[in-house]
Amino acid sequence: MTIASRDSNGNGQASAVPDSHSRTAPPAAAKPVKKAKRRSTSHLKAVPETLQEREALRDAARVYAENLDRSKPFTKSELEAHGRQLLSELGQPEKFLGFVMVLIGNFFWKRQFLALPFERRLLLLPHCLKHAEGCPADYDEFGLDCEKCGACSIADYKVRAEQLGYKVLVAEGSPIVLKIIVSGHVDGILGVACLNVLEKAIDKVLIAGVPSYAVPLHSGDCKNTKLDESWVWDCLDKYEPLPEPQTTGYVPLMRASNRMFEQQFDELVPQVRSTGGPEDFESPLAATEAISYDWLKHGGKRLRPFITLAAYDAVTGAEGLAAEMNDESFVQPLAVRRAAVAIEAFHKASLAHDDIEDDDLYRYGQETLHRRHGIGTAINVGDYLIGLGYRLVSRGTAELGGDVVADVLDSMAQAHLKLCDGQGAEMRWQEQGELDLKPIDALKIYALKTSPAFEAALFAGLRMGGPIDDYQEMIPAFCRHLGVGFQILNDLKDWQGDEDNKLVAGQDALSLRPTLLLALALESSDDAQKRELAEILEGEGDESFRLGRLRRIYDACGVFEKARALVEKSRVRAEALADEVHPDGLRQLLYFMVDTILAEEPAPPTIPTVVLDPLPILNPAGA
Repeated sequence: MTIASRDSNGNGQASAVPDSHSRTAPPAAAKPVKKAKRRSTSHLKAVPETLQEREALRDAARVYAENLDRSKPFTKSELEAHGRQLLSELGQPEKFLGFVMVLIGNFFWKRQFLALPFERRLLLLPHCLKHAEGCPADYDEFGLDCEKCGACSIADYKVRAEQLGYKVLVAEGSPIVLKIIVSGHVDGILGVACLNVLEKAIDKVLIAGVPSYAVPLHSGDCKNTKLDESWVWDCLDKYEPLPEPQTTGYVPLMRASNRMFEQQFDELVPQVRSTGGPEDFESPLAATEAISYDWLKHGGKRLRPFITLAAYDAVTGAEGLAAEMNDESFVQPLAVRRAAVAIEAFHKASLAHDDIEDDDLYRYGQETLHRRHGIGTAINVGDYLIGLGYRLVSRGTAELGGDVVADVLDSMAQAHLKLCDGQGAEMRWQEQGELDLKPIDALKIYALKTSPAFEAALFAGLRMGGPIDDYQEMIPAFCRHLGVGFQILNDLKDWQGDEDNKLVAGQDALSLRPTLLLALALESSDDAQKRELAEILEGEGDESFRLGRLRRIYDACGVFEKARALVEKSRVRAEALADEVHPDGLRQLLYFMVDTILAEEPAPPTIPTVVLDPLPILNPAGA
């Protein structure tokens, strides 16, 4: 079987799957070559029916993983390559690919997971382990209250884990788990989930370098499903320390980005007119600063400042990448951190203005800034954050040098101009109200609206780290593909409902925004469907009914499948650019950005997910 994969040193290659003697990284000087398109594993989620078959694959995965290079986390492509290789060696069908990928990941990380103290571990359990009928447990402020029940296995695991010191979460999905990891409360995960959820965890958690061990459920039907309980107990109460960590990862840099807002904010962005108290929000002189700082400090994933810190680290020795998870002594230069905060200030300014222009209702699970404080105040806060961002960068002149600061500021200014061009094009199209949008037009708007923030963040980190000449052409091209793919995923997420932002599914469509999904529907629809589209989008009436009609047309035109195919095309093109990049640390970062930013998240669950006991987090506004 021939597949394409990145080797463990980040190089792209298209070759026969490596044998058991070639699972270590080649010399760093090996020239990267372009790799073929990554194959989807979304349909390969079968779990062997018998315990004997599952244990045979588990034992084979354990042996296979013994020879893997543990110097850095694998990417999803690399893990898929290893899974296909193992299935080929065993003569097993491709349908078990997702299952063996999880098992290989388990034994890659198991020793490092077992080396974590119990109090630094998280036990993640799914809702569907409870009995669908007759379950007496209720969801309260602490989650699923099952301690005194005993009717299912959740209580057994939960009680024992808490006795040992674990944090316990009964929920689905990886985004909240990664948020908990980044916050610094836990360092590793023992998780139980179906293969669909575990695939998303690979995208978000495993490749970040989080020691994890997963126990797959036997099915994904979310009703009275089962698992191999002995696999949970095989890790739950075992502790086997290691002399030192074996694998580098991005969690230290993620935590460094998080600390800028949680612990270092007053140092990086000193208050001038406000004092930090609630009275500041009512003071005529202090209110603008207080609201702006609160908006900047709280909410969002802080992805863009992480990119700046990680890019700087990648070209200055990769000290952060090699740092231990809880090493708070790792601190990058003040000017670099201020520039990273500036990137977030520009991003938050654009969101404040964008929410006004789009009349959005929610952001980060709360009412948008203009709904809370008024349109005038929200515009002013956005303007304030733009000025604050430029001041944060310019203050680094003495430390970075005038030429570096000038280049970074110019890049940020270019990003602002592109963003405004893209937002202006979107608003102009909405004002004209003509349903003549073509997919290429939507993609051009996306490239202008979404890509510049990634470009400015990546450019700033690389330029502060040294000469930029080798990356001048790569940065805008890479970020264009990244931004376009990211925005398409955001369109798809709009149809799931967005717990972080808008909360209500399908709002972008009914607001007549020039989304790629609409453009694809207009391109593929027949005359009758076009007339119905116009009626739905220009009409009034019950929103749920209109959205149902619109989804029916989208489904008939294959819009969602076409959009996902375009995301994959963006991913492949971005990876092809990353294949040619040196040094290795920067290439690894670009792969990581592709795998995380272009990872499609599962639809939000329909039952509560707020179960953190006894975890002392999270403030939704500060997440």
